Amino acid sequence: MATSAIGPGFLTQTSSFTGQHQASFGFVILASVLLAAIAQLNIWRVLCATGLRGQDIANKVLPGLGYFLSALIVLGGLVFNIGNVGGGALGFNTLLGIPTTVGYVLTGAIAIAVFLSKNAKGVMDTLVKILGGIMIAVIFIVILIVKPPVGDAVKNTVVPATGYAALFPAILTLLGGTVGGYITFSGAHRLIDAGMTGESKMNEVTKSSVTGILIAALVRVFLFLAVLGVVARGATLDSGNPAADAFRQGAGEIGYRFAGLVLLCAAVTSVIGAAYTSVSFLKTFNKKIADHENLWVIGFIAVSTLVMIISGSPAALLIIAGAVNGLILPISLGISLIASQKKSIMGADYKHPTVLLVLGILVVIISAYVGITSLGNFSKLFS
Repeated sequence: MATSAIGPGFLTQTSSFTGQHQASFGFVILASVLLAAIAQLNIWRVLCATGLRGQDIANKVLPGLGYFLSALIVLGGLVFNIGNVGGGALGFNTLLGIPTTVGYVLTGAIAIAVFLSKNAKGVMDTLVKILGGIMIAVIFIVILIVKPPVGDAVKNTVVPATGYAALFPAILTLLGGTVGGYITFSGAHRLIDAGMTGESKMNEVTKSSVTGILIAALVRVFLFLAVLGVVARGATLDSGNPAADAFRQGAGEIGYRFAGLVLLCAAVTSVIGAAYTSVSFLKTFNKKIADHENLWVIGFIAVSTLVMIISGSPAALLIIAGAVNGLILPISLGISLIASQKKSIMGADYKHPTVLLVLGILVVIISAYVGITSLGNFSKLFS
């Protein structure tokens, strides 16, 4: 879940918002982490308590709703995966100077190689942990080089100098990017596949959910500090690739190469997470998909790579994906909250924590607002 969240968009958003809000962006991170944790704890508890995937829960809440949810997840996952492949190519280009077209193929090939393994899920789990560890280590090294104003960041995390209202759009954007779309399901479905289900496993599920959120938050905080160390000096970031530009301005050419490595790791892990989770939404509908899950995942990655090669720029698709992603979280969380109150789904003895239920309803309202406002982005496709 954490490494699925930490993709090229994650890096770009964090760098751009830090350039815009500087130390006050610390409050955005804190608020988005709390909201994301509420959403994910609710969804993971419902799914893992029942052992049912998101689409199956949805169909039990309302027949046919699971197919609608799956269509949203798979569409969003495919379009974002195209962008992730593009991000991997940018990482190869920044790190090694490899042409982007070749980078598309290499990124797709690395992800496909994972699922060609006989123990694909085990390899997937190991690889994303290794690449995630590399990202954290590299970003931390840049922090040591740029020496950000940590005290100022801590102060503004509680009392932002920009005021709270100005930060609200950024909070909503980060919320969708952390637990929106397929991302929040990537961890829950992996736990279900690993047999981590039933009420007796709720402590482990809760621990895993919080850990996933905290890992994503840790990387975001590290990246925030690394970029803050640059913009606090008065530097302006290149809007085309703000993360790489921040690393270059802060740590020279070696920093720029570091940025390429981080971007590459983020892209590969996100390609793997998006493909795995998207197919997991289809396999309960058709036994052939379940029997040949790895081949479907490979096909998903191959299609994403091919579209990226043909289009060369996924900008229009990413606008659509952003709107779809904004709609998925309130729908998926709302479905989970309704299911949590139905004994026919959860079982006679299950009791969903009241605090989580109330807080979850608040997050549904907030994220629904994101979805409604994001629909306006469709007009950009035709302008």
